[in-house]
Amino acid sequence: MAEHRNLSGITWAAIALVVIGALNWGLVGLFNFNLVTAIFGDMTTLSRIVYIVVALAGLYLAVDTARLREIGRHRPVATVP
Repeated sequence: MAEHRNLSGITWAAIALVVIGALNWGLVGLFNFNLVTAIFGDMTTLSRIVYIVVALAGLYLAVDTARLREIGRHRPVATVP
């Protein structure tokens, strides 16, 4: 249960941003509705910043996966009584 404490605030923020990006892509695929465009406008400076930040979060998690894998390897296995 305490393994979430091994994740930094940056990692949690990256996870949240990647989930938001995935949900936006789901909306695009299912309904042809881009929430970022609806909120910030079509390729405005602000919408481009949102896309860049989400992309950077994805890259961060791709790189951080090795560290997360190590956390999983060293985590003690819980036994059920």
